[in-house]
Amino acid sequence: MTATVGHTDNEIVIAAPLALTWEITNDLEKWPQLFSEYAAVEVLERQGAKTTFRLTMHPDENDQVWSWVSEREPDPRTRTVTARRVETGPFRFMDIRWEYEEVPGGTRMRWVQDFAMKPEAPVDDRSMTEHINRNSRVQMELIRDKVQQRAHELGVGPAAAVTG
Repeated sequence: MTATVGHTDNEIVIAAPLALTWEITNDLEKWPQLFSEYAAVEVLERQGAKTTFRLTMHPDENDQVWSWVSEREPDPRTRTVTARRVETGPFRFMDIRWEYEEVPGGTRMRWVQDFAMKPEAPVDDRSMTEHINRNSRVQMELIRDKVQQRAHELGVGPAAAVTG
């Protein structure tokens, strides 16, 4: 029997320099101000570039507060970040890859998530895929707007990211 696996792939172009986009989106301690879904981030350990941290969400519609521990390791050289849930909760596993690329008009930020739900989870892989795709679009648009606002405040635009 082959296990089913969830997979999502979402991206957005942010009209801001790659360096600024990278800096803002990798500042874990400020994620509650960047994402609408996170109430708190607690850094548990830093080991080289890898950070182990606890994410706590705002209460859901049933007043349930979800929290879990993840690891995240940015690689500025390849402009990628790999992350995975350490405390998997309803997931058998959850792996996330963030990719950043300079493109005409700014920075392309891409999130690729691979996961599988546990058999006893309240939702299956297909339902979670739909949820993650919906939520990723919402969060990416919020992040885009906040990074672009910061770029505007600093007086830098996507053209500042192009060197030559």
